[in-house]
Amino acid sequence: MSDEITNYFNVAVELVKNAGNLISEFRSGCKVFEVKSSDIDLVTEIDKKVEETLIGGLSKSFPSHKFIGEESVASGDKCILSDDPTWIIDPVDGTLNFIHGYPCSCISLGLAINKKVVAGIIYNPVLNQLFTAIEGRGAFLNSTPIHVSQVKELKNALISFEAGTSRDEEKQKLVLENFELITTKGQGVRCLGSAALNMAMVAMGGSDAYFEFGIHAWDIAAGDIIIREAGGVCIDPAGGPLDLLSRRVLCASTPELAQELAKSLKQFYPERD
Repeated sequence: MSDEITNYFNVAVELVKNAGNLISEFRSGCKVFEVKSSDIDLVTEIDKKVEETLIGGLSKSFPSHKFIGEESVASGDKCILSDDPTWIIDPVDGTLNFIHGYPCSCISLGLAINKKVVAGIIYNPVLNQLFTAIEGRGAFLNSTPIHVSQVKELKNALISFEAGTSRDEEKQKLVLENFELITTKGQGVRCLGSAALNMAMVAMGGSDAYFEFGIHAWDIAAGDIIIREAGGVCIDPAGGPLDLLSRRVLCASTPELAQELAKSLKQFYPERD
């Protein structure tokens, strides 16, 4: 199986690099977009083209594989994670950034087998950042090994954090409460506008933890394996195991920091995928 996963990964990396050209053509922004669930949840034709490119290429190479893609689900496909090899795709994570020309958007592609992510790719073509991992082989940024920090306490931690795309009043109230928590008890806060890139920052030690309520499997699948292979942990924000379909994530450099955050955060449980 290890050799098979390597083959899957190598094909996927080349497809992701090629698809990245669609994003890098819009370095100054993309002004044509559609509104999805709210006025801050947006989609462009590039999102759709990248996803079509990846699914088309992977299907041609691996006809039996399954897919969970953000735009496919938005168009009516079911979000089903089985034991079969399944590619979990966010074609442009950070679409709002992409639209504005803010250089923090990426392709996020994870491969799950038996419902566990075993390989991941996060690619920001504008900044030429290619984060990769295969289970048991470590995590890399542009082929250079990366590792999480060793921060164990919230008071010493730089936390990645996002408000998300929901206008729900209950969710927004909780977001502000948690923002106050981490700004008063943590060392600092950073918001990149992309779940996958926030997770990549934890993997490379640039930040020490990240959490979010309301994300989807395609936002976090690649980041999950990259963080774990970089020595970090990904769990449910309440402290239990990560469920890719729960729309909740907390990742950190160390188990100690993850559990301190889990005990401190105000919890929110979105409708599941």
